[in-house]
Amino acid sequence: MENEFNQVPASGLADAGPLTTGRGGAGPSGREREWDPREVVEYYVPGPAEEVVERYVSGYTLPQYRKQPIRRRRGKRGFLIFLGCIAALAGMTAVYYLIPDQVFSERPGFIYETPSKEITMDTYPTGGDVRLTLRAFTGEALSAQEIYRKVNPSVVTVMVQLEDGIGVGTGVIFTSDGYILTNYHVVEGGSHCTVALDYGRVIEAKYVAGDADNDLAVLKADAEGLNAAEFGDSNALMVGDPVYAIGNPLGVELRGTLTDGIVSAINRDVQVQGRTLTLIQTNAALNSGNSGGPLINCYGQVVGINTIKMSTNYKTTIEGLGFALPTSVITYMVNDLIQHGEIHSEPTLGITVQPLATLLPDGNQGIEVEEVYQGTGAHQAGVRPGDVIVEAEGESVSTSADLLRIRRGILAGESMELLIWRDGEYLTLSVVLTAE
Repeated sequence: MENEFNQVPASGLADAGPLTTGRGGAGPSGREREWDPREVVEYYVPGPAEEVVERYVSGYTLPQYRKQPIRRRRGKRGFLIFLGCIAALAGMTAVYYLIPDQVFSERPGFIYETPSKEITMDTYPTGGDVRLTLRAFTGEALSAQEIYRKVNPSVVTVMVQLEDGIGVGTGVIFTSDGYILTNYHVVEGGSHCTVALDYGRVIEAKYVAGDADNDLAVLKADAEGLNAAEFGDSNALMVGDPVYAIGNPLGVELRGTLTDGIVSAINRDVQVQGRTLTLIQTNAALNSGNSGGPLINCYGQVVGINTIKMSTNYKTTIEGLGFALPTSVITYMVNDLIQHGEIHSEPTLGITVQPLATLLPDGNQGIEVEEVYQGTGAHQAGVRPGDVIVEAEGESVSTSADLLRIRRGILAGESMELLIWRDGEYLTLSVVLTAE
């Protein structure tokens, strides 16, 4: 994938000393067979970790950035060769322009390691009422085919003009009017961006905002009626849950690739480029070009944004170690980027609650407030210990996870409407969220 986390290289058996067991076992004399240098077995040697940010780069440029060939005087033979090259280039260019969907035809590509660079592409203004919201897990689990049909129309190929060619990654549409979520390292250093929908339509995209430390970026495509993905709460995931990834491994040639696996670990702290990210670990196959794409639960909800995988210094294959940014962590960050162009502190209600539901005398249920912190929005709104929160923003609340999921869609300084049961009566309180 676009961003790879380098571990220590695997080494050959020369470092391990002679083998005493192998394909021959003991020889005719009964002595144990000595190490055969033709045999190679790899093993993992722990040591200091190194991180390398990589992206998939095609040697081509976006159409509007193509340079005209330089004409030079040559001899007759050189002139004929030159004409032949021009004819070939013209033919390729004609295919590119006349058949836009063929932008996905086979092309050479390579992994290009790039330092941090400024994003100079056109920008889209921040602000407005746009929110990334999470939904509860509901309904029956879907088959892999159903998940692909549901989510793939919301997955885009992100193509960014770099100094050395086109950087290719993946993005997820989360509003029907073209807001797209991807990794920051996918667009880093870009001067222009286009996104391609699942059926080949290519749309110009502008940069809204991003954060390098959290590897998040928001783009805005000029389009309406797009298929927006449904986002779920990653806090509801458990180790062993099935998950799926859709993306563009190794560039555009393999766009729309579906891979599957399980949740291998949750809340995994991983060192990436000198900082620590809390990530979902999965064994679903992720490769260069998958960066910014969705990690999907069995209900067809996006629960993570694929961002890194494990590799070694010498590119020795490491299987089943991919990582994704969890939606429960990044939702407020994405909303801050959309509204303010930067990430602020996570908003809070200022209370602690029981994790599970409390049954009320009238048959309803909610979660009981244990503590209210002085000076917070909940304290100022009049919330008391012993209150039972039945609804938040008009949605029923039966666990603390429900309340957290709803809260993540609200920014600091905005109000959250709570329906509370207290001493046999229902009260509606408006709590202003404050930054931590």
